Amino acid sequence: MVQPINLALKLSEAMEILRGTIEKAWDNRALLAETETTTAIESVIEKIDKGELRCAEPLENGEWQVNEWVKKAVVMYFPIRKMETIEVGPFEFHDKMALKTNYKELGVRVVPHAVARYGAYVASGVIMMPSYINIGAYVDSGTMVDTWATVGSCAQIGKDVHLSGGVGIGGVLEPLQAAPVIIEDGAFIGSRCIVVEGVRVGKEAVLGANVVLTKSTKIIDVTGDTPVEHRGVVPPRKVVIPGTYPKQFNAGKYNVPCALIIGERKASTDLKTSLNDALREHNVAV
Repeated sequence: MVQPINLALKLSEAMEILRGTIEKAWDNRALLAETETTTAIESVIEKIDKGELRCAEPLENGEWQVNEWVKKAVVMYFPIRKMETIEVGPFEFHDKMALKTNYKELGVRVVPHAVARYGAYVASGVIMMPSYINIGAYVDSGTMVDTWATVGSCAQIGKDVHLSGGVGIGGVLEPLQAAPVIIEDGAFIGSRCIVVEGVRVGKEAVLGANVVLTKSTKIIDVTGDTPVEHRGVVPPRKVVIPGTYPKQFNAGKYNVPCALIIGERKASTDLKTSLNDALREHNVAV
């Protein structure tokens, strides 16, 4: 029993040393020229690629912990890389980042022209239609990344999520955001939705087509006698559609975008249900 405990302690100590190296380089970019620093950054990216480290991770209490130092390593990976030509059959790319490979061994279905960068974790059972997954992202098992959907840098996508066609999940690199977007297990994100600026979508929530969520977007629950306002978080199992509310400007009163919570996904609803079925439960035409 003593040996596993000592091994765990050694692993913890090694991680703290790695973290310390990353933090020092973040405060002093001159250290990016040193081998110790570049080795540490490359080690972090490799661990992210394998799912051993995450830019954010769920806690037992249901909250999320943002691993800021891991995200910093992702940001600093760019300046230590050099441009190179990448040839894939008749296609050619010119970039600093390698592409993810070995999908067969990983158990991932990848449809042409889906692309994921090295340093993104894509779990077994994920389906990538022609889409894009950026470095630092985490995409868990059973998730569908549908046609022309994009998963931004460091975004966290849970198990059995459906990112419908044209969905845009924001990243943290440009501009640099404190927290990544989090889409929890079983969520259904409708066509052409945009989720950015660290917004969190709760487990099994449903976003109707064209919902746009930023950190400042009002998410208004209109299911009760009085509206209840949320910002930055869609509660679990809620069904959300685009909406507007009136706002007074100097030039007059105009309607501005918001998101409306119109109901809750029924426990009896199959988690693989179509977006149409989930919305029709609440008499919303699509």
